[in-house]
Amino acid sequence: MPLTQRRAEVTWEGNLIHGNGKVTTGTGVLKEAPVTWAARTERPDGKTSPEELIAAAHAACYAMAFSNTMDKAGHAPTRLHINAVCSLERVEGGIKISAMDLNVSGVVPGLDQAEFARLAEAGEKGCPVSNALRNNVEIRVQAKLENA
Repeated sequence: MPLTQRRAEVTWEGNLIHGNGKVTTGTGVLKEAPVTWAARTERPDGKTSPEELIAAAHAACYAMAFSNTMDKAGHAPTRLHINAVCSLERVEGGIKISAMDLNVSGVVPGLDQAEFARLAEAGEKGCPVSNALRNNVEIRVQAKLENA
């Protein structure tokens, strides 16, 4: 039995190029967020895309996994900031989500850059979204410690 299940739905009208849709999440966090092909491939114009939603999910999941990895290593973070970039590319036969870049910066007392980077990579291995994408999407992690 699953630990949890979350839902989202889309209502789409029209064809791919000229059509449009609205995304609503089960929790109501997103309510009829507009989505179009142009927003996905050309210009967002205040609309979302599957890649943006995957990037948001990955950033949130990775933040949780990385903070847990650091805490278990005895280095609880004061603050983490994750910027996730999901890349969509044209490939033979269509399009593909090809890469996810996770750029993480953080404040972690008592930690040096090398250990922060090592733990950042370890945290990525424990991230459920990373593990869902792994072997299909290249995942790249860049980590920068910002201790003052």
